[in-house]
Amino acid sequence: MGKVLIIGAGGVGTVVAHKVAQNHDVFTEIMLASRTKSKCDRIADDVKRRYGVEIKTAQVNADNVQELVTLFKAFQPKLVINVALPYQDLTIMDACLEAGCNYLDTANYEPKDEAHFEYSWQWAYQDRFREAGLCAILGCGFDPGCTSVFTAYAAKHHFDEIQYLDIVDCNAGDHHKAFATNFNPEINIREITQKGRYYEDGRWVETGSLEIHKPLTYPEIGPKESYLLYHEELESLVKNFPTIRRARFWMTFGQEYLTHLRVIQNIGMARIDEIDYNGQKIVPIQFLKAVLPAPEELGENYTGYTSIGCRIRGIKDGKEHTYYIYNNCSHQEAYRETGTQGVSYTTGVPAMTGAYMFMTGQWSGAGVFNVEQFDPDPFLKKMGESGLPWHEIHDGDLEL
Repeated sequence: MGKVLIIGAGGVGTVVAHKVAQNHDVFTEIMLASRTKSKCDRIADDVKRRYGVEIKTAQVNADNVQELVTLFKAFQPKLVINVALPYQDLTIMDACLEAGCNYLDTANYEPKDEAHFEYSWQWAYQDRFREAGLCAILGCGFDPGCTSVFTAYAAKHHFDEIQYLDIVDCNAGDHHKAFATNFNPEINIREITQKGRYYEDGRWVETGSLEIHKPLTYPEIGPKESYLLYHEELESLVKNFPTIRRARFWMTFGQEYLTHLRVIQNIGMARIDEIDYNGQKIVPIQFLKAVLPAPEELGENYTGYTSIGCRIRGIKDGKEHTYYIYNNCSHQEAYRETGTQGVSYTTGVPAMTGAYMFMTGQWSGAGVFNVEQFDPDPFLKKMGESGLPWHEIHDGDLEL
């Protein structure tokens, strides 16, 4: 039990603030900080109105280690929840080490000047966190995060050997905008437009961007065209579950979204390098982010569901077995509770849940950890109680 500091006041930060406030007996003091303090203040006012819980707010530049250290030393949180940008993971981890704080994030580090992400940069902090007696929990959103816990739960309870893993992510909602992204547009577009990758027989196979696709059927939603792309949890899961022969990640996209995406790429607005414009340096994708709808503003008119889970094939007691574990989340229910849409909700609830696991001592250790290295049972129990119930299908048709 103790103090928690949340960095980031977008849609996910909004959900995390609401959820930690709902568990004020564990998160006894809460601070929300971002570059724009007024955004934190609006969230804190809403939380106070809904739950009567006070949240302190602060302005901080998460790119500046010393600003972060000053804030951390003043507030002295037991845990820092990083829901800022992936570019800022390392500066926040550096600040945690200097100030003596534990750390949790929802997405792995990505360099600002390259659309590339992997865990190597953060795994390199292993010795420093272990020697400091601090815990760093990586990738505790939904995917990565809950999908990794789903895999650990399957390995613990339903398989002697996981052989084939497909993570499937469907957003069947409608935000009634011509084009918008469900989380930070800059990160979203960089992720989708890079080359795809999947793991098979001990090696990584590269594909063209969204080159491989097929219709998959999602519970209570139906068939949706699903596209293979690379996602970071694959890297840690094949390391921590070495029996996996093939691991892939699939995500749904509508045709209108893909048409807009192609236009954005073709006219150069997806570029991440600087260009000169009227004597100023600008990055096209950052300008695009400024004119697109903010993800945290999509919730009010959002309808439909997300459906995210793991489809697993492997061996139990010498026999082949299939298993599908998933969550469906209503955009409308997410908005009613937190004022955000379902994609923010499905990321923010697991972030709070992982923080709850750490604060209550159910997840612990010194060093850097991916979430599948911890006990999945208490996490899934708490996540279900916190608004994301999960479901299982045994020995069904995985379509993969």
